[in-house]
Amino acid sequence: MSDEKMIHPITMHLWFDKEAKEAAEFYCSVFPDSGITSTATLHNTPSGDCDLVSFNVRGQPFMAISAGPFFKFNPSISFIVNFDPSREKIARDKINEVWNKLSDGGIALMPLDKYPFSERYGWVQDKYGVSWQLMLTNPGEEPPPAIVPSLMFTGDNCGKAEEAREFYLSVFRTAKPGALHRYGPEQEPNKEGTVMFTDFLLEKTWFAAMDSALEHSFNFNEAISLLVSCETQEEIDYYWEKLSAVPAAEQCGWLKDQYGVSWQISPARLDEMMTKGTPEQRSRVTQAFLKMKKFNIDELQKAFQGE
Repeated sequence: MSDEKMIHPITMHLWFDKEAKEAAEFYCSVFPDSGITSTATLHNTPSGDCDLVSFNVRGQPFMAISAGPFFKFNPSISFIVNFDPSREKIARDKINEVWNKLSDGGIALMPLDKYPFSERYGWVQDKYGVSWQLMLTNPGEEPPPAIVPSLMFTGDNCGKAEEAREFYLSVFRTAKPGALHRYGPEQEPNKEGTVMFTDFLLEKTWFAAMDSALEHSFNFNEAISLLVSCETQEEIDYYWEKLSAVPAAEQCGWLKDQYGVSWQISPARLDEMMTKGTPEQRSRVTQAFLKMKKFNIDELQKAFQGE
């Protein structure tokens, strides 16, 4: 890979039936320092016309698409939201306020309360099905990122969180391991030595992961995917080769890794094409990428230019 690689945060991509715009506006109203950055509509896709919304939540880039009722959100990927009393005096009040807004029409998976690991913590699935873990951090510790995507390894994946962490650290060149806490001998049904909590840096994004041997009826799916923005075809080829483990899942820049996590390997310039191009240019690019599995930057550029 080229040493001139530009580092982008990894974008969290949310697949909605019809609510992408509504949900993006809701999240931007719930969280301070958040906002919509661009909107576009993809025409004549297999799902019809699809709204595409890019937005930012407390520094973490998100993208949402309305593309039909094919996937349901579940807690296998959630978003830890850290409220830091050392940086925000009203952190406790803010966590209460955000909890109330997210739980309206949603489901509390772990009630907002005091836990051994946090003075105030709660896990909620909002009215759209997206899961958030709200945490009051401990003053005096190094300030954590405001948003941390968290992967829960359940079912056949349970026990693979550490292996997955090491795999992702090996794939991404700009990567760093963080904390690693294991389950002890009396924390059944979780197996001693498996991962209770770990975090790690990939590109500019911190992730968390955990194993859970509890009975869960869910695992990773396409409702939440991780979008890697690439400057060059070389980067696209590299990530595609390293991450893709399910040939049947390869479509329109999407792939699945060996743990079932969905990724999108996308040219950085595609976002500009889709948000700044004319309707005719966007239509040509859309029709071009719908035919692709792995994205080809030159072919997309030709479609954009009408060649």
